[in-house]
Amino acid sequence: MSTKFIKISTLSLVLWLFMAITTLAQSEDEQVLDTKGHPLDSRNKYYIKPAITDSGGVFTLINRNGSCPLYVGQENTDLDDGLPVIFTPFARQDRVVKVNRDFKVRFSASSICVQSTEWQVGDRDTKSGRRVVITGGAGSYFRIVNTQFKSVYNIEFCPTEVCPLCKFDCGTIGRFSENGKILLALDGNALPVVFQRSFVCKDNPTKSADI
Repeated sequence: MSTKFIKISTLSLVLWLFMAITTLAQSEDEQVLDTKGHPLDSRNKYYIKPAITDSGGVFTLINRNGSCPLYVGQENTDLDDGLPVIFTPFARQDRVVKVNRDFKVRFSASSICVQSTEWQVGDRDTKSGRRVVITGGAGSYFRIVNTQFKSVYNIEFCPTEVCPLCKFDCGTIGRFSENGKILLALDGNALPVVFQRSFVCKDNPTKSADI
């Protein structure tokens, strides 16, 4: 093998590594966009809505069985208001939410349950076999991933930024119906969503869930 060939091969490998690292860095800095094309800002509130019609309404708190904790679910129709959420990126220096980066999310609402409205992965439901998304406690870290459509996303549980060496039972958030209520859960078909900024009146900054 000639010295010239070795030099060319080494140069090609270096260029490939540089391009791979650059692409990875760019993907880690990609910002999640709302319905107006603006980056999701941790200082603002957003409604999470299904991107597909006839897939339920805006995300909200659900009283599943008349007791606490409350569950994360959807309004039955897109005519109901739902509740806005606030995102908190894991990386403290980040003010905007980025694709494939971990964050916590909570509803900007109060309820009769004396607990936080942080989203958290709950136990596996005995009937559906799926892990439901509940509220309360310290909350779980989620992430937003791209779909094939611009500004349409999936929400996943796979907090590898929080713990890169950990092995997680990752899953994408979807929906299922139970007794006329729509609950969110992992381990099923994904529910593509969009994010619409909420402009709340200063006189009423926190909405009550009344449940």
